[in-house]
Amino acid sequence: MRLDIIKRSFILTGIFISFFFIVSSIAPAGTIDLFTSEKGDIKISGGTAHIPVMKDAAKQIMEHNRDIRISIAGGGSGVGIKQVGEGLVDIGNSGRKPTDDEIQKYGLKLFQWAIDGVGVIVNPQNPVKALSKTQLSEIFAGKTTVWKALGGPDKLINVYTRDNSSGTREVFWEKALDKGEITDKANVVVSNGAMKTAVANDPYGIGYVSVGHMDNSTAPVILDGAEPTIDNVKNGSYKIARGLFSNTKGEPKGLVKKFIDFLFSPEGQQIAAKNGFIPVK
Repeated sequence: MRLDIIKRSFILTGIFISFFFIVSSIAPAGTIDLFTSEKGDIKISGGTAHIPVMKDAAKQIMEHNRDIRISIAGGGSGVGIKQVGEGLVDIGNSGRKPTDDEIQKYGLKLFQWAIDGVGVIVNPQNPVKALSKTQLSEIFAGKTTVWKALGGPDKLINVYTRDNSSGTREVFWEKALDKGEITDKANVVVSNGAMKTAVANDPYGIGYVSVGHMDNSTAPVILDGAEPTIDNVKNGSYKIARGLFSNTKGEPKGLVKKFIDFLFSPEGQQIAAKNGFIPVK
């Protein structure tokens, strides 16, 4: 009797072990494991708002597999779209949706993996921390030139803007300025990081950056009663927002496809959220 019990116990144990191995073999691997057997390079350029996410994703992938090399450059949305369209890079990032002409010309495939706001910033020493859209438009058009007119010091306003290839500039111009004029006396900077540094070092400066790039080095400006925060972009009360796109020439394949898929995975979406953006999933 005891022998039968032992035999049945071994049989059940064997069935359990076999079942465990079968389940283990069909269970999906972690997303990062998809890169285990890969080799090759990925070249990325374009929107500067994307760079922190791209760097974090690339770091995780390259630490997992040292046979993969991922290079990341900025240049702005227009540069990213043009370079991927001309085959100079594998992924061209843009902080705006490519135009229908760009999509048709280059055969682009668009992948929006996050949402971002664009907020106005001033130097923390500046007492002016709230503006109306009308006041903002007059500042950037060069019609209001002294902070005193807005309750600030009797000093000239130094306007900072981005270059024409910037997706951040396009969204700001369209949604914050209602496509109004930007004075030709504005100081032009080349990235979100450069904008933040410029305004942080200029007590009388005003500019705009991706909400995901904001920190204590600058002060956010409330616009028409809405503060540029992640929560306000999420709930729709702050309306100056845009999608973050990674674009490819034609359908992505191989290693590039796996990188795009990684951006939409739980790990990738967590990276986006960690860097101050709103995940799409």
